[in-house]
Amino acid sequence: RTIPQDNGESFQHWLQLHHQPRRAIEHFWKPVLVSALNEDLDRISVPYAAQVFRESFLKSSTAGRMGVPMAPLTELYSEAGRYITERGGEVRYRSSVDSFDPQQWEVKPSVAGEKTSFDFAIIAVSYDALARLLPPDSDVLRGMLSHFESSPITGIHLWFDRQITELEHAILLDRTIQWMFHKSRILQRYSGAQVSGSYVELVVSASKSLVEKAKTEIVELALSELREFFPAAREAKLLKSAVVKEIHATYSPLPGVDAYRPAAQTSWPRIFLAGDYTVTGWPATMEGAVRSGYIAAGGVAKAAGVTKQFVSPDLPASGLMRLFG
Repeated sequence: RTIPQDNGESFQHWLQLHHQPRRAIEHFWKPVLVSALNEDLDRISVPYAAQVFRESFLKSSTAGRMGVPMAPLTELYSEAGRYITERGGEVRYRSSVDSFDPQQWEVKPSVAGEKTSFDFAIIAVSYDALARLLPPDSDVLRGMLSHFESSPITGIHLWFDRQITELEHAILLDRTIQWMFHKSRILQRYSGAQVSGSYVELVVSASKSLVEKAKTEIVELALSELREFFPAAREAKLLKSAVVKEIHATYSPLPGVDAYRPAAQTSWPRIFLAGDYTVTGWPATMEGAVRSGYIAAGGVAKAAGVTKQFVSPDLPASGLMRLFG
């Protein structure tokens, strides 16, 4: 009826208590949750798992719709930069920051050691990067961040000389590879461009077993599994490949970690935090990351004397779910 409280047990244990058979766990619960939360079932808290299923499958008939972005990130960044500069802002590229002084309202870029003053700051970095930026007198926040662990994601990109399947995407069960996105087919459908070969991206969430493997070994593993499911791939020639390992892709949704998630508002009145690890009410998902930015923006607006909320309301419950609160 409601999302259960975190009592320290893992979702794997919860499934066993509720007599879920192994096949159901491996072919239903695991594909959804490992992909959504980027962690193994024995390292996922029950509330996070419950939220994924309630929000995506039960609460509304439209909540489970998925979108595939057609614009590359570079284009989105370019548009964001243009939006800022057209309104009097400034975007500094290739300018990293290695410290900040909350008392003097200054940040110190790592380039040439110059200092830049600011009125407000939103620190939108991962939890481990934040820990490295914190000033010496930040024991409480640093202690909270010490309870976080990260989980990797690996993307494997393969280009073939011919079509290997007509499917645009697929889930591969009982294998290392979890998702296949046929990116050339997707591009062809939306742009009308004619593509002769196949470009596929294979995704492995919680890919701890691949972190220490060499690129050649990972590509061979991917090819072997892909050929099991798509016979046409056995005859196709691999033109090129790329492996992208995001070692610290997301924080692990461990049982009990919610108690250590920091709020956007910090003890410094002009400094705010944004990131999927902050208090958003959501796990380490893109939705959670976006919400963190909206919450931080609302905090800055309020500190500047403007009361404005940026977070969009949740989808309303529909159908029978209206009876369950």
